[in-house]
Amino acid sequence: MSSNDSIKKTLIVAFSLCIVCSVVVSTAAVVLKPAQQANQALDKKRNILAAAGMLDENSSVEEQFAKMTTRVVDLRTGKYTDEVDPASYNERKAAKESDMSQALSADEDIAKIFRREHYAVVYLAEAADGGVEKIILPIRGYGLWGTLYGYIALEGDASTVAGIGFYEHKETPGLGGEVDNPRWKASWTGKQVYDDGDLQIEVMKGTVDPSAPNAEYKIDGLAGATLTTRGVSNLVQFWLGENGFEPFLDNLKSGEA
Repeated sequence: MSSNDSIKKTLIVAFSLCIVCSVVVSTAAVVLKPAQQANQALDKKRNILAAAGMLDENSSVEEQFAKMTTRVVDLRTGKYTDEVDPASYNERKAAKESDMSQALSADEDIAKIFRREHYAVVYLAEAADGGVEKIILPIRGYGLWGTLYGYIALEGDASTVAGIGFYEHKETPGLGGEVDNPRWKASWTGKQVYDDGDLQIEVMKGTVDPSAPNAEYKIDGLAGATLTTRGVSNLVQFWLGENGFEPFLDNLKSGEA
């Protein structure tokens, strides 16, 4: 057998193997995609429930989430809308499209998100009397290394924090990554957002003195993570401020949402 024939056969075998592997990988991706999407949806529901302090690990996530009401809010008006389908709407994608979002000025963009989508999906836990028990809002903003994505939950008064949680971030483990620390997240519970309609909530640098004036609006900073602390404070202030959910929360309190 000539060396040319040997090389030719080797190339044919290698090419054939590549084709077979490509088909196997593509088939696996198609077959597994529904399962991956289902897992992503389940994880999202788990994060929403956890942020609100409503997650029971011993019960079905689907059954727990079935008690939540999902609505879409037009952030330009602060009112509910049926313009988009909450099941298929993607805030991240919308924020990149000029007709589905608006550019933020440097003064407005304290969360460093550049553009704010027109619509946001919110989640409501309804009380037995028909009122709202908890309000769960999506939040995001830049920390030290990238954007943090999460949820903040408010009590039915639309001013008391029920919980917070970040499901995606790039912060440094042991420093900014302490946003995942259950103890730090628990310190948010019961804090106040507004004082007579004015936004007051803030993540401090250092530890909050419980006896200090306005301590009910302050959250302990993350030790050794000044930029992450500032980023979390800014993103919470943005999304609970006038360019975020504040108009919606005002409308909700007055029954005009």
